[in-house]
Amino acid sequence: MPFAPPIPAAPPRAKLPSLHDFFAPKGILSKSSLAFEHRKGQYEMAKAVEAALTDKRHLVVEAGTGTGKTLAYLLPALRFAREKGQRVILSTGTKNLQEQLYFKDVPFLESLLGEDLRVCYMKGRANYLCKHKLYALRDSPLLTGLDEIEQFHHIATWEKTTETGDRAEVNHLPENSPLWSKLDARSEACLGQTCPDFEPCFITQMRRKALDSDLIIVNHHLFFADLNIKQQAPDAPDAGILPAAGAVIFDEAHELEEIASNYFGIGLSNARFDELTRDVEIMLRAKNASSSSVENACAILKDRSRMFFGALPVTAQPLGRMPFEHVDRESFLESDGDTYLGALNALQRLEGELERIKNVDETKGLLKRTVDIRMHLKFLLESDDPNTVFWIERRAVAGVRNLARGGQPSYHTQLQATPIDVSGLLGTALFDAYPSVVLTSATLTVASEFTHLTKRLGLNSTRELIVPSHFDYPNQALLYLPPSMPDPREPDFLLHAVERIRRVLEITQGRAFCLFTSYAQMRAVHDKLITEVPFPLLLQGSAPRHVLLQLFRDTPNAVLFGAASFWQGVDVQGEQLSCVIIDRLPFAVPTDPVVKARMAAVEAAGGKPFFDLQIPAAVIALKQGFGRLIRSLSDRGVLMLLDPRIQRQRYGRVFLDSLPPYRITQSIEDVDAFFTESPRQPL
Repeated sequence: MPFAPPIPAAPPRAKLPSLHDFFAPKGILSKSSLAFEHRKGQYEMAKAVEAALTDKRHLVVEAGTGTGKTLAYLLPALRFAREKGQRVILSTGTKNLQEQLYFKDVPFLESLLGEDLRVCYMKGRANYLCKHKLYALRDSPLLTGLDEIEQFHHIATWEKTTETGDRAEVNHLPENSPLWSKLDARSEACLGQTCPDFEPCFITQMRRKALDSDLIIVNHHLFFADLNIKQQAPDAPDAGILPAAGAVIFDEAHELEEIASNYFGIGLSNARFDELTRDVEIMLRAKNASSSSVENACAILKDRSRMFFGALPVTAQPLGRMPFEHVDRESFLESDGDTYLGALNALQRLEGELERIKNVDETKGLLKRTVDIRMHLKFLLESDDPNTVFWIERRAVAGVRNLARGGQPSYHTQLQATPIDVSGLLGTALFDAYPSVVLTSATLTVASEFTHLTKRLGLNSTRELIVPSHFDYPNQALLYLPPSMPDPREPDFLLHAVERIRRVLEITQGRAFCLFTSYAQMRAVHDKLITEVPFPLLLQGSAPRHVLLQLFRDTPNAVLFGAASFWQGVDVQGEQLSCVIIDRLPFAVPTDPVVKARMAAVEAAGGKPFFDLQIPAAVIALKQGFGRLIRSLSDRGVLMLLDPRIQRQRYGRVFLDSLPPYRITQSIEDVDAFFTESPRQPL
């Protein structure tokens, strides 16, 4: 059970101030160097969070943008941890948000309280350097090319001075560096306490700091990866990386179903086979324990895995997702079952070779990885679990060509099994396991109801709170719904969309996000506008996401064309972002294997998939996209939705009722006037 044992005794510390003393109009927060305005909603949220932690209850809070929700959960969490001797885990959506909390928000709170707080932050093991791997590769180098050799020497030098081992400190290391995957501290190759480098290990040091902390800041991916490991090894007290805690707070909680689905599922890729054989070769050579039979077993496994993944079915459009359900797997086993058996037999042969190696600690972890891959492969090809959807995903490997296929792109292929319904899994593993779980985000409700969220997550008994945004939306934002737009599924939609976007960009002088539900539509609109507007156009995919964001901030009148990842977690304040344009209502693709399986499950249970699943998910996504615009009390701007279904279809009312109280217009003249009028004083 993840309940926290009492934090080890430490010298008495002064009590933290009460919520009233901190948030009151003349309280501690009002004395900060920042412009202060008492926010009733922030104080109400803080009281609700503290009550949930104290009463051991679950809580779900939708806190509109501008509420100041970070401080509204940070102070109650720290007060609870200090007074009750129970650690609190705080999980947020991304590593960027996690680092913002640790490096910006916590120091700000410390400056107000006048003391250092016992807070640490933890990332997944793949973000940290493994000293043992570094030394093994140094003593028995298997490096490819001058770039890898240069990167290795740079990392080896950095290792001597770094206190954390976090790869984020390594400048100029490519984001997808193949070298880093040979050196990171993922648990598959970890020797644990038998490792000769266990004491100075960066993971060991991080765990010790966590054990001495009141608050541990993580991201959702790490939390659910850790939760999954603990579920699979309930009798192993050292399983996972996060220490026991008495409560969990999830910020950006609208992402939980999707992330939990990924980590409660099973995935197996061609890269996982390649990494296993590579690590076997590196580790055993470093220990002088390799042999011709082991290396032959690795060579056979490489060959058999490539044959297996190469034989998997391919659609006319090879990239993307495709279903691999029971009938598909039966057909595959009939026609290409020899490739599946070949991969299984090769794994069993490597297992046998590793079992014969004695007195080499590394073989235990390598053997476990080999067995895990074999068991996962059997599940993916033979399981008929009714709560699981099976599918294949292919992505092109950038810059890599496969000569055996006549110069065609090489593919990263992933076999995946995903739970259709995670509510039962989360109910047991999360909500029953922790006395108090707090979920918060700016986008959790649909038409002021939490029903969709709580049902999808299996949250049966919880307190609820909606905190309206502190922003004056009627004055700060105008929602433009252009008239006479065709349905997005009509062939002339693109031409009309380009014309409407061009006209609005002329009024806003660029300074806009154009957000799309598909990459193809994004590129098509971008390519048509690039010669029609005089503003710098930035296109997702032309550079890393963080680079594009910085370019947008630094480039006057820029327009950024984005999909997927730019709909959330992006914060650009000020006039530089004065317009957000969305092409269509963000319904999930109904042919996606996971979406299709979930819709079928809703229908089988007597529900209506479109109304019970598709519409609520699209509402939350639309709220996220529009939420990019107004990020501070001084922001003003225009939102445009090109999809006429929000007005023509009956379900459009659900979307409009779920959005903040924007002023709504169908007149382009109102858009023009919005940028020439002076801001009205809020009521």
